[in-house]
Amino acid sequence: MNEYQNFPLEPQPIVRKPSLHTVSMTELYDMAFPPRTPVIEGLLYSGTYLFAGSPKIGKSFFMSQLGYHVATGTPLWEYPVRQGSVLYLALEDDYGRLQGRLNQMFGVEAVDGLHFATKARTLADGLNGQLEEFLQCHPDTRLIIVDTLQKVREAGNENYSYSMDYQNITALKLFSDRNNVAILVVHHTRKMEASDSFDMISGTNGLLGAADGAFILQKKKRTDPTATMQIVGRDQQDQELTLAFHQERCVWELTRAEKPIIRKTVEPFILKIAGFMSGRGEWTGTASELIGLVPDIGMKANTLTRKLNVNVSSLFNDFGIVYIGNQRTSDRKTFTLLRKQEPETGDGMTMNDD
Repeated sequence: MNEYQNFPLEPQPIVRKPSLHTVSMTELYDMAFPPRTPVIEGLLYSGTYLFAGSPKIGKSFFMSQLGYHVATGTPLWEYPVRQGSVLYLALEDDYGRLQGRLNQMFGVEAVDGLHFATKARTLADGLNGQLEEFLQCHPDTRLIIVDTLQKVREAGNENYSYSMDYQNITALKLFSDRNNVAILVVHHTRKMEASDSFDMISGTNGLLGAADGAFILQKKKRTDPTATMQIVGRDQQDQELTLAFHQERCVWELTRAEKPIIRKTVEPFILKIAGFMSGRGEWTGTASELIGLVPDIGMKANTLTRKLNVNVSSLFNDFGIVYIGNQRTSDRKTFTLLRKQEPETGDGMTMNDD
């Protein structure tokens, strides 16, 4: 008999597969994500935003104005607009009122890309499914307006909790992020004043906490012809605009912007790649091959790949170049640069001469 047979074995550690998925900084820089595209440069980007103001202040007029400018691609005041289809869920209106409002604002020049619905499901009953169906029929959609949040949030007690508010906006944000569209959710402000205007959004902080940004439209007095619009967001600079309401045309006009749009500086290597792609529709190769063709890029191959990964939005929004990275073959790691059909306007963006 083996003299060690009855000795207890040393316990072996149990190795479990980690339930928490993590990404290292190195792995993160090796990823390429879809570009964040502006709907209105400096004001509105893809994502989910709140638009809050007191009742009857002119929110619905501004929503119609916004939808019209995006559908036609015409600049809103001094801000360039990226053209695309618009879905306006005017859930507190009827079609007759919408017709009269649009005629007063824009005359009878119809716009095919601006679509309206006066009834929709709630978030709990399948609103996202309805929005998916609309995008399948209109894949060029850039903006969805939900007027108002109260009409689509889950039915129940009027005293909404932080978690419920957060959940409602998160459901819309997941949709906007997945489909690279902007969703603008119209909501009300409460009567109680606050030192921070965004604390006046009706409901809990869960609404703003889950959203990508917010717009607050305010007047000092209801009879004032002017209003201020304050804007905060993850993808744009904080801004305050002074607006005047045109009584005859029922449109909002910009009278003053607190500060000009700060445009991000384009990195020099992006300019060199844009020059390389001038006259080319498509190019596929490795980072080393591109450096050989554009030697004054002035960086190593692995650095160039990471720089391209983190500048996907700049390539697309500023120069209309689609970057498709991480294409692996048996012995090569390649990427593709694909120029859009409208390189001068950046996929439909109406740009200033500069």
